[in-house]
Amino acid sequence: MSFMLPHLHSGYAVDQAIVTEEERVVVIRFGHDDDATCMIMDELLYAVSAKIANYAVIYLVDITEVPDFNKMYELYDPCSTMFFYRNKHIMVDLGTGNNNKINWAMDNKEEFIAIVETVWKGARKGRGLVEAPKDYSTKYKY
Repeated sequence: MSFMLPHLHSGYAVDQAIVTEEERVVVIRFGHDDDATCMIMDELLYAVSAKIANYAVIYLVDITEVPDFNKMYELYDPCSTMFFYRNKHIMVDLGTGNNNKINWAMDNKEEFIAIVETVWKGARKGRGLVEAPKDYSTKYKY
């Protein structure tokens, strides 16, 4: 489903997408279109894109085509999803220890919509770190 979502093909395009969006959260999936984890995430992103269009916009970035942000955002995972609002990186406390990004493929649409909505509400209030509605730590998974 990655062909259905807009791609950013340069560092300048990524910067402009983050800087020019004033009212909505910018969700960027960094990774590869042919990676299995990214394929699952792209399917979810496409499924929710119409539902969150009022308060979020989704872009995809190939980390080999645009390596400008790999070191800055520590993009070493095959698939990473990050949130930005008014040229500011919004961190999300998911209970995993890494607040900068979601580095796994989510499969529940409602949970992802809830995360984006929480990011949007928190970012509008000026918060740089928001707490996810659900704890994603492996602490309670047996």
